[in-house]
Amino acid sequence: MQRTGDSGPRPRQAAGAAPAGAPAVDAPVRRLPVFGIVALALLMMSVDSTIVATALHALQHGLDTSINWAAWTITAYSFGFVLMLPISGKLSERYGRRKVFLGSVTAFTAASLCCGLAENIFALIVLRALQAAGGAGFTPSATGIVVEHFGDARDRAVSLFGSIFPIGAMIGPIFGGLFVSYWSWRGIFFVNVPIGIAIVVLAWRYIPRDLPRADTTRLMMDVTGMALLGAGILAGMLAVSYLGEADARIGSPVFLLPAAIAIAATWMFVRHIGRSADPFIAPRLIHGPGFGSVNLVNMIYGGITTGALTLIPLYATNRYGIGALSSGTLLVSQGAAAIVLSVAAALALRRTGYRLPIYVGATTIAIGVLLFAVPPVAGMSPYTWLAAVAFLVGAGRGTINPASRNAGLQLAPEHSSVVAALRTASLQVGSITTVSIVTAILAHFADPGEVQAWIYVAVALLLVAALPLVARVPEHRGSW
Repeated sequence: MQRTGDSGPRPRQAAGAAPAGAPAVDAPVRRLPVFGIVALALLMMSVDSTIVATALHALQHGLDTSINWAAWTITAYSFGFVLMLPISGKLSERYGRRKVFLGSVTAFTAASLCCGLAENIFALIVLRALQAAGGAGFTPSATGIVVEHFGDARDRAVSLFGSIFPIGAMIGPIFGGLFVSYWSWRGIFFVNVPIGIAIVVLAWRYIPRDLPRADTTRLMMDVTGMALLGAGILAGMLAVSYLGEADARIGSPVFLLPAAIAIAATWMFVRHIGRSADPFIAPRLIHGPGFGSVNLVNMIYGGITTGALTLIPLYATNRYGIGALSSGTLLVSQGAAAIVLSVAAALALRRTGYRLPIYVGATTIAIGVLLFAVPPVAGMSPYTWLAAVAFLVGAGRGTINPASRNAGLQLAPEHSSVVAALRTASLQVGSITTVSIVTAILAHFADPGEVQAWIYVAVALLLVAALPLVARVPEHRGSW
């Protein structure tokens, strides 16, 4: 395995060898504007992941469709996002992080404009998938830009990414409610257009041009690997999505067929990358020493936890009769805690190393998830109790974020875009699978609130059982 010393960014090319019209590559990178630009792009993407849910009712009536078809605007986005993440990571490494970042923002902005102009639900569903394909390139390319140009400050800069996503998750529903109330559901898409244009202009001005690649003559992509991985992810998500239907049955062909395709395609993908001379994703980045444990930690403590939190408003309504508006605000407390603790953990990471904050955060999350199932303590209203517990879980998530993000990147900085894509994919798969399975279980019980409480107990036990994985996370202190 390569060490940090021989896997960092490549030396800069001499200024005289820069392409015509390019700024001198020896010029110092203006880190603050660059970080602000990529952070704005990540914020735009995270807002879009939550803003649409608040406009489903208005969207349904505006396009004269059913709620099921309206909900497919969210499902299509999830499919396109997870499907394109590994692809965008590979494209960033092969063609350059700046190029992919600019292309992703342009595609996301154009698709957002078209979404706002859509006149029927089927066109909107397709456009949402295209929008997701653009958004999937943000995290891998942004991470690669920071790793390539921020020198010994890259660990801290990447750590701060974890404070951006909770902000987007909190303000998305607020913006969605304002647009629906005072304008139109189309505003949730149109708002991305001026922001996206501003990001493209600023990125063109401040983000340095990509360094020349040593393998510019070898631009062939592993199409077979991409196709197999795409088929496995898409089929798997279709299978777990079906489980979320009220009348879902494990023995139904609607579940068994995509599940079988997902298993077969994933097995063929693993077999293919193990034999390919130039695989789409290097096997060691998935299950190699260090990477396997890091990916599992991200899926369990990031993805599954996110799925459990997503269902808190449903739990608050079903078990305690809390209204839709109030139940939706419960997630604000966990977002605020995640932001504060992410920043604090990022600043302390060089002293704490990776394992300590992951142990502390994982234990805090497990305790918090368990407390969701416990009735409110004496003197506290159900709303106050759930908000306090959500704050505790958010604090745990914020504590984990910087360490779990850096642990994989530090092992292979030269593959930062693919590593970042795999991390985000792990989070998405864990979250979507959790939501689909839990909603499928709840659909078969007359008292879903009580059942969901026991589900939180089971999730807490899973989180505790997974704690030994943390000991296998590669330890590191200092910059990398």
